[in-house]
Amino acid sequence: MGLGNHERAPDAKTFWSFKEQLMNLGIFESLFASFNEQLERAGFRAKQGQILDASLVSVPIQRNSREENKQIKVGEVPEDWEVNKRVQKDTEARWTKKNGKSTYGYKNHIGIDKKYKLIRTYEVSDASVHDSVMANELLDEDNTSKDLWGDSAYRSKETEKKLKNKGYRSKIHHKGKRNKPLSEFKKQINTARSRVRCRVEHVFAAQRNWREKSLRSIGIARARMGIGMMNLTYNMKRMCFLLRVKCA
Repeated sequence: MGLGNHERAPDAKTFWSFKEQLMNLGIFESLFASFNEQLERAGFRAKQGQILDASLVSVPIQRNSREENKQIKVGEVPEDWEVNKRVQKDTEARWTKKNGKSTYGYKNHIGIDKKYKLIRTYEVSDASVHDSVMANELLDEDNTSKDLWGDSAYRSKETEKKLKNKGYRSKIHHKGKRNKPLSEFKKQINTARSRVRCRVEHVFAAQRNWREKSLRSIGIARARMGIGMMNLTYNMKRMCFLLRVKCA
């Protein structure tokens, strides 16, 4: 970037302005794809199949009344909100509950390759969107293998049929039902698949170690920008690690 250790780093406002320009120009997805091309040229082509998963990204909780929340859920903005108030309210984030804990914000849906643990595809949605809804958008046709892993949230008859029709070999976890628990055999299959699927958890763990606990932005457009930047930064840091290992 042309920056030396003796020079002052850009301040937070400069970074904010830079991200706003990327968002308004609508070119960040192209930048992400361009870096993936650089990864391939460096010898890190997507190999050995792909793993899908999603992680919640929280935003500041909105203190709205019940009536205001009802209007927001149907896509309306309360009429009595003044202009200044509207720009400070995130009406596109949603609540969801996972493992008994409620979160307000968005979801980072990613697809990584098994070999290098690099993010090859990603999508951003509000937190209420089910993981499986984004599965089709995350499929990476450039991976050298058609093996695909995911937790039980991605498993359904419809998903399995679509994956088979596209030539994928589903290694998605089996899902038990209330009156039909998993057999011991299927539990063993899930355990074996977890040894591979857990690699995607390493990606989210790495991101949690250095990113802020929540996004400090408003609206899904800025959320896409912030989460996309987070995914690109992970890939850059991961590439540096892989190059060090390769040269060692």
